[in-house]
Amino acid sequence: MRILFCNFEYPPLGGGGGVVNALLAEELATRHTVTVLTSQAHDLPRESEEGGVRVVRVPVLFRRRQAAASMASMLSYVVRAPAVGKRHLASSPHDIINTHFVLPSGPVGDRLARAQEIPNVLSLHGGDLYDPSKFTSPHRHGLLRAWIRRLAKRADAVVGQSSNTLDNLRNYYTPEIEGIRIPLGIRRPSPGVAAREEYQLPTDAVLLVTVGRIVARKAIHQLLEVVDKLRDLPLHLLIVGDGPLVPSLQSECRRRRIEDRVRFMGRVTEADKFRILRMSDLFVSTSLHEGFGLVFLEAMACGLPIICYNHGGQNDFLVDSATGHLLPLNDLEGFTDRTRELAFDPDRRGAMGRENLARGEQYFIEHCAQQYEQVFENVLKSSDSNARSH
Repeated sequence: MRILFCNFEYPPLGGGGGVVNALLAEELATRHTVTVLTSQAHDLPRESEEGGVRVVRVPVLFRRRQAAASMASMLSYVVRAPAVGKRHLASSPHDIINTHFVLPSGPVGDRLARAQEIPNVLSLHGGDLYDPSKFTSPHRHGLLRAWIRRLAKRADAVVGQSSNTLDNLRNYYTPEIEGIRIPLGIRRPSPGVAAREEYQLPTDAVLLVTVGRIVARKAIHQLLEVVDKLRDLPLHLLIVGDGPLVPSLQSECRRRRIEDRVRFMGRVTEADKFRILRMSDLFVSTSLHEGFGLVFLEAMACGLPIICYNHGGQNDFLVDSATGHLLPLNDLEGFTDRTRELAFDPDRRGAMGRENLARGEQYFIEHCAQQYEQVFENVLKSSDSNARSH
């Protein structure tokens, strides 16, 4: 197959949605021709080949951060990408389009599919439908809901990464679309464990770790409160990632006088991320919502127990008291109590970590790619049948 992905974010820009798209594209590129139409910012090249994938980048306005897009950058992608995509498809025809994020990528994939008369599979990532931390979340606005409903109905197939994402699609937008659930996947992590001395961390500390973009939805200020409440324990929190809220969180650490127990690691390489995860004792997340939660799979693959809220796509694969603990949303008291319990119980942490290693085997990228391949093949067969009948 000749596959075109449309995604406004693609590494090094963006977060988990772009990362998993890259993993999926590179896996499929081992047996298909794959192109990605994405955003250009900073000093990224207009075109490149990465991991066997042709990456075509559309210049956008006001993309100042790698980790987070501005509204202007997303709108300029919607406006500029169709023309770039049409030129590319005119010189290099493709069989199928897979559009990731209904907004802002959805209008681009829809226009290209109709212009070239090829099928479009729409992949939903969760935050494009529902983000409780943002006033701009589409589920709060009638016009955006109508736009998303139209794009979903026009797609040849709709894929959601979790039961929660598909539930939100039906509850807020299109109750008549069942959708296809395809869990995301990660690449098998590189080996290696970081030494605590390398990061000047106490060898006897219980290391909590969280990974992700430092944005409001992650609610990392709640983790700082947990560390503050448990200051009687030798706990240290490692925050891996970058984003606009880092300065304010650093100020809060100083205000709480816990700056010596919280380490902002910033953006790290993939290899270092997994080395840090394996060095740690417990993965923690106070995110208000995850459409799926790739970081949970990464923690599982490193044998870490996980404490998080039960609001999001992680409910498909995390089980309370087996993989760690799932707490009601914003139950910070319960979160603190469960953290204290596991901090004192290394044997239970070990049992949960082994359970996660076993469960994580089904969530590697090759399984995700195989399921996408089957959807693409089914859509193409259906499209051919419809064309013959007319």
